[in-house]
Amino acid sequence: MNSYLLDTHTWLWLLNSPERVHEDVKEMLATPEATIYLSAASVCEMSIKWSLGKLRLSEPPERVVPLSLTRERLTALPIQYEHAVRLAALPFHHRDPFDRLLIAQAQVESIPIVTDDPRFAAYGVEVVRAS
Repeated sequence: MNSYLLDTHTWLWLLNSPERVHEDVKEMLATPEATIYLSAASVCEMSIKWSLGKLRLSEPPERVVPLSLTRERLTALPIQYEHAVRLAALPFHHRDPFDRLLIAQAQVESIPIVTDDPRFAAYGVEVVRAS
């Protein structure tokens, strides 16, 4: 089974600017056997940015997230205590707390991350370049 964890920006690109995501990546994510995860960490990040006026969405997060989960066939990935404690072992190649949590989730769950952030690879997680 092919599983992928979307970085927050990749998810937002798929929602708002799908042309920014490479066609091969969109095809890979669209295959019926693919399981695409959206982390609660990404939802937190997006909700905070939206509430601060730093992110524009077509609708409020409480509507966008459920619609996206259904429409895009996404699987919600909750934050588990194993993910949280993994943060203590991560070196500080990356300072963004949400990205660090995504990295910890990818490590614990052994899931590749779809991102354009080059710093993710420094953590030994498999990275699929989004664009």
